[in-house]
Order: sequence, then C-alpha cells, then structure tokens
Amino acid sequence: MDPLVLGALVAFVTIFVLFSGVSVAIGLLIVSAGFLMVFDGLRSLELMPEILFGKLDNFALLSIPMFIIMGSSIASTRAGADLYEALERWLTRIPGGLVISNLGACALFAAMSGSSPATCAAIGKMGIPEMRKRGYPDGVAAGSIAAGGTLGILIPPSVTMIVYGIATESSIGRLFLAGVFPGLLLVALFMAWSIYATWRSGDTRVLSATHYSWKQKFEILPKVLPFLLIILGVLYAMYGGIATPSETAAVGALLCLVIAVLIYRMWHPRDLWVVLRDSTRESVMILFIIAAAGVFSYMLSSLFITQSIAEWIGTLDVNRWVLMAMINLFLLVAGFFLPPVAVILMAAPILLPIITTAGFDPIWFAVVLTINMEIGLISPPVGLNLYVINGIAPDISLKTILLGSLPYVACMVLGIVLLCLFPGIATWLPDQVMGQGL
Repeated sequence: MDPLVLGALVAFVTIFVLFSGVSVAIGLLIVSAGFLMVFDGLRSLELMPEILFGKLDNFALLSIPMFIIMGSSIASTRAGADLYEALERWLTRIPGGLVISNLGACALFAAMSGSSPATCAAIGKMGIPEMRKRGYPDGVAAGSIAAGGTLGILIPPSVTMIVYGIATESSIGRLFLAGVFPGLLLVALFMAWSIYATWRSGDTRVLSATHYSWKQKFEILPKVLPFLLIILGVLYAMYGGIATPSETAAVGALLCLVIAVLIYRMWHPRDLWVVLRDSTRESVMILFIIAAAGVFSYMLSSLFITQSIAEWIGTLDVNRWVLMAMINLFLLVAGFFLPPVAVILMAAPILLPIITTAGFDPIWFAVVLTINMEIGLISPPVGLNLYVINGIAPDISLKTILLGSLPYVACMVLGIVLLCLFPGIATWLPDQVMGQGL
C-alpha cells in the first residue's frame, strides 16, 4: 500500500479509536500494535515493550513529576488567593485594575504551577466573584480567567515545553526562555482587550478603586514573595549553569512543599498525601502517553509514513508561510479534540523535519505550537478551561463563558501573527542567554 494512503488510514483509525472513549495512551498502543501486526507481521510486536520502556529511559523526564509536585503543592494552598489579593491591592487604583490584577495573578501563578486548570481554579475562585460583585460583565470575568489559565502551558516552567523538548531532542532550557516574552505578549494583549471590553460594556463607576492603606498593601507580601523567590531561584539555577532542569525541578518541588508547610500550615500528613497522590497520578498519565507515543512514532517510521509525508510536502510548490498556515490550521483542529501533550507527541515526529526543511526555527515553532494548544483549552468541544470555570461559577452559562473567551482566542491568533512577523520575540532571549541556536 502507498505510504501516503496508509498514513491517511492511520489518521482515520487513530481518530476513531480516540473518539471511542479509550484513553490516549491505550488508544495509541492499540493503533500501533494493529498496524504493525498487519503490515510488518507478528514479529514486529516483539520490539514494542523495548520501545515503550526505552522511551522513558531519559533523565530529562524526571523534571515532569518534579514540576508537577511543585505546582500541586502551590495549588493546594491559599497561594493563588494571596497572589490575587496582593495584586488587587497594588493595582486597584488603575482603571480596570481588578481585571488586570486577575490576569497578572494568572500569569504569576502559571509560572509557579505550570498547570492551566490549576491556574483557572486557584485565581477564578477569588477573581470571578469579586469582578462580578464590582459590576464587570460576566463574559469578561469568566473569559479573562479562562484565557489567563492557558498561560500555564507557555510561561516557564511548562510541562508542555518539556514534552516538546524530549520529543524533538531540543534544549529544555532554551524552550523555557523562548516562552517568556511570548507569554508576556499574550498577557499584554489579554489585558488590553479586558480593559477595552470593560470600558465598552461596564459602568465606569464600578471601575473606581477600593482604597487600601499602605499597611494593607505590604502585609500581604510576605506570603507571596517566597514563591516568587523560588521562581527566580529555579530560573537562576537553570540558566546560571548550576543545575540541570531535572535537578532544578527537584529542588523547586522540595522548597514549594516546605513553604506550603511552614507558611500555609499544611501540617497534616493527609494534605501532603493528597499532593503526592495527585502529582503521581498526573505524572504517570503524562509519562504513559509519552511512552505510547514513542511506539506510535516507531510505527509511523517503520511503515515509512513519516518519511513519505515529509517528502510529499517538500515537493509541494507553495510558499513556506502558506505551509506554516496549513500546519497551524492542523494544530488548531487537533487541539480542539486532544490534550496538548498528545498532540505534541503525535505531531512532532512528522512536523519537525517539515518545518526545519522549510527554514523555520524549531524553538520558535514550539511557541507557535503551544499557543495553538492554548486556543484548544478554551475552545469546544474539549475546552478544559471552559468547564473548570463553569464548575467555579455554575450560574454563568457555558455559552457566556465561551463567548467571553472568543476575543481572547483572537488575541492568541494575533499573537501567532506577531510571532510570524517578528520571530525574535521568541528567539531573542534564548540566543542572548544561551548563545545562538544551531
């Protein structure tokens, strides 16, 4: 069978299996085993266990559970609420300062937790009721938090970037740095739209600030500064050549647990057990997907599907930006239905040779890919963040949350366009800190 036709068949069967309700990892293994058995014979299955476990034999993978523990320990405390309160007290004098403080809190909490749902839950529980009480439109209140939560997979430390780095053998440190300025760009775009939407549809009187004394402004800082210092410490250790990302993640996880115990009085062993249990569950899920995706990639390569697709696209007489637009459309649609980790692991083996042949920087492309995945987090039918917000504020309809999120989707699309026009937004900082990439 022609490899391109076989590739289309694999894509159809994979979509069918994943839509059947089977977990992503199990679905990938079923598809891989089935096609290998049919087209390569039963003996090809003997390599599956070796590939499955070999994919996990990577020291960099240790950073995933460590960063997840780091985020889980923060999410289990009042750190998100304290961070929100601190920014709200300092920014409240700015017109529309409450929505700005919510987005700022989302950005900082994302940098601490690396989790989009955790960011939505932690900041949304405090921010959405307060914004609604002040008269902000429901769409702005819910949409801004849903969109702000997506920053968790872009602003470092990002599990998504770690997975991309492992899948493409790229520098994780360079990927983390590449997400900094694009993340800040999205925060600025989100803030600009939120202020405009509030001014357009809100009563300007409700935007007037609540007065806080200097004492009230400073008394909240001791609870927030330790976590911010941990972020700075993690980044300094990683980029100062002191430790590898995995070692840095382990130290960061330990320090976050210690602060959660000392500052937030998380003394009870049951609380620590919940943090470790949930972190283990999420880590195993991600690692299982990584291992299964390794088998899936082997199947694609063994049947010459990956090579044939790359060769076919290479023969297309199209402008490289038209090609990039097609890739973005594919990623956007895939992100509507699949979690970011699954999309990256399934698409990276196919897309990496294509984008490098077209002259695109793989580090820059990682940021573009991640923003596409962010759009998927606030777009139906999956739209995980939409359901998290609906759980926090069940009296706000899912339709209102979705409509409130759509302008932020437009902001992300604008962010991708700006990255295409000015790729240095993503590549300048890694090149300055770590030298020119290869």
